[in-house]
Amino acid sequence: MGIKLRGFIFVVVLQTCALSFAGSTKYVSVFRNPRAGTIDFSGKKVAAFVVIPDQVMREGREETLAEELRSRGVDCIAGYMVLPGELVKDREKAKAFLGKAKISGAVMMRLVGDEERTTYSPATTTTWYSQPYYPGFWNYWGYSWGVVYSPGYQWTDRIITLETLIYSIENDELLWAGRSESENPKDIKKFVKDLVEAAGKELRKAGLVKK
Repeated sequence: MGIKLRGFIFVVVLQTCALSFAGSTKYVSVFRNPRAGTIDFSGKKVAAFVVIPDQVMREGREETLAEELRSRGVDCIAGYMVLPGELVKDREKAKAFLGKAKISGAVMMRLVGDEERTTYSPATTTTWYSQPYYPGFWNYWGYSWGVVYSPGYQWTDRIITLETLIYSIENDELLWAGRSESENPKDIKKFVKDLVEAAGKELRKAGLVKK
């Protein structure tokens, strides 16, 4: 196999791996409050909070999260709409603002990890000219098409780790929490959609929301 052809296969393999892992999200750990029944915020307001120091980034992320939750029937508002950025570290004022806005529940997200992970797959090949396949053309013909050199390759994934928590503000109680890992997120809207879908699956498995 020529160098160019091997290089082409190498690139195709890398592109295939990138497509396979791009944007995938899974929850690696979850917690369900044993005292919590079905989570039902019907007729109640929920606020979406994304814990980011940068106010502009916070606003955009909270709008995206709130929009995704509204598309699923939750009366959700972006947190910054009810709580200005300068007040997030003042717990008493935060209580007053959320109470005045009649917020019953909250979905909170916080970044807890952002790292790169490299995976390597070594090359594989076997060549023993003393094997019985080599002396005869047709024996080698059948053998050669069944054994192909596989080049080694490596790829690096960006892993985003988030914790997602659902609270009842009325009862000041954690209902559910989960830690998720997302590989190679590209588009923020798709990223949040995948995250909410994955959380929904975990909540249904836990019996906290209706299917």
